Amino acid sequence: MFSLPPLPYPHDALAPHISAITLAMHHGKHHKGYVDTLNKLLVGSSLADLPLADIIRQTHGDPTRLPIFNNAAQSWNHEFFWQSMKPGGGGVPTGALLARIEQSFDSAKAFAAEFARIAAAHFGSGWIWLIGTGETLAIVTTHDADLPLLHGQVALLCCDLWEHAYYLDFQNRRAEFVTAFLDYLVNWDFANANLAAGEAELSDVELI
Repeated sequence: MFSLPPLPYPHDALAPHISAITLAMHHGKHHKGYVDTLNKLLVGSSLADLPLADIIRQTHGDPTRLPIFNNAAQSWNHEFFWQSMKPGGGGVPTGALLARIEQSFDSAKAFAAEFARIAAAHFGSGWIWLIGTGETLAIVTTHDADLPLLHGQVALLCCDLWEHAYYLDFQNRRAEFVTAFLDYLVNWDFANANLAAGEAELSDVELI
């Protein structure tokens, strides 16, 4: 059975860009709800003792196990999202990732503009990811609970595009939320660590 992992920072640590009430609700209600529901669905299942990433892989595409997939994948995605942010983060990428971003997008400024553009264009709920695809980086979105783990991609960082991630603070202004994420919140240390992992399986990232 799985447990809700604690946030890597206090509820008010990302304010004013993400308020304490938003973080408390998002983590303590939404994320916790996915974990609790997953545990209920796994009772008596042959999947119960598997790591989270294996549960995601084994239930993907199986309509009879869609509720398990959705709750497992959303649990994974949220834990990755929390680690993609830190107090005092954002701004110009650091470390080896900066050179890779400049190689793939021409400049850090061009990367940020493209990330924001793709996030704004995404229809409905989902996630936006910076991923590794071999020698280059790319920006992709996924709908609902989908994630790069299922597509042979290495996730470097992500931002939650579901409305509950930003609605209390930004109402329907998703673009402003994504800009705040890029300018003030991105955890480039986490992204660099994922980049250093190369083509390793995403399950090697220490998640719940």
